[in-house]
Amino acid sequence: MKRGLLLLMVGLACSLVQAQIDRIVIPAGTPEDQALQEISKEQDAQKKLSLYQDFVAKFAANPAAVAYGNWQISQQYQTSNDFAKALEFGDKALASSPRNLDILVSQANIAQQMKDGAKTFQYCATGGEIFNSIAKQAKPADMNDADFTARVDDERNSAKSSYEFMEAAAYNVIASENDNKARMAYIERYATAFPKSRFEEQVTSYAMMSLSDSKDQARLLAFGEKTLAANPNSVPALLLLANSYADDTKPGSLTKAATYSQKAIEISKADAPDADRSRKLSGGVAHSTLGYVYMKQDKTAASIPELKAASSLLKGEDEQQYAIALYRLGFAYGKLNKMAEAREVLMEAVKITGPVQQPAQDLLAKVSAAKTKAK
Repeated sequence: MKRGLLLLMVGLACSLVQAQIDRIVIPAGTPEDQALQEISKEQDAQKKLSLYQDFVAKFAANPAAVAYGNWQISQQYQTSNDFAKALEFGDKALASSPRNLDILVSQANIAQQMKDGAKTFQYCATGGEIFNSIAKQAKPADMNDADFTARVDDERNSAKSSYEFMEAAAYNVIASENDNKARMAYIERYATAFPKSRFEEQVTSYAMMSLSDSKDQARLLAFGEKTLAANPNSVPALLLLANSYADDTKPGSLTKAATYSQKAIEISKADAPDADRSRKLSGGVAHSTLGYVYMKQDKTAASIPELKAASSLLKGEDEQQYAIALYRLGFAYGKLNKMAEAREVLMEAVKITGPVQQPAQDLLAKVSAAKTKAK
């Protein structure tokens, strides 16, 4: 914290102001303020560090002084690349001012420099939870609604940049984590700490990948439903649930899969002239899943338009999803005994290298054999 910020709340009787967010306040003219002015004159880094340590000891009864002094010690160690010590004293600062977003951002920065993803995430998630608690605070009995709303808005606006930094830093931890179990633990807390995040689509994709790889269907469905409860128009969550329910054997799952697919199609508006790649991909995958569900419900004729729409939207956008849509379309045509059409789309599918290539080749061989026999 810069020296000038210490005087921001001059004249307050208390030293540590606690609303939903802690702010360190050292009133002007106090012994603490005078001591800090003297420390600011010192140019030698080692001597300044010693002076801050003396400051913390001298004013140990003042939580604001302890928080500020330890924070400055942390920054001194960070400057000298002693990150372990920097983190240690930053934690001491947080102990005196636990809801201080500035200190949490500082700690997250240090943890990033240490390449410690777990600690980085912990500081960021804590900060996100604190930020979101601003809007949930109780209105003081002596404050009218307009003034209370203005105060909440001011608090959120002043903390917005810190929140956005922590939101991005926490997402980067998720993106760089290779262990499915650890990544999923991060994701579940992220959804609470950063609701309606600008990285929601990417985070949901990582969740789907993590839970699919770990074969944890129950947890995947629970995560998707929880995400959708918080944001009913979350296309990533709708796609996750549609895909999961499509392969779930419980009664009613296929109906849920169809419902979620249809809603994802409606929200994506992939056929609109202004649809970008993300919307086309979402719409294409939703059409593909819906067509697959219709086939499983023995509504094969109804699946054809969905799978054709999926193929059209996914071509040139995502070759693996395009291959899946083609394979499903070829299968649907085969079920309807339209072997020429099935052979045509499957010949396109087998050209795409990936997990669908071999199943497409096997199905193409069956279709070709059935066509030859029919002749």
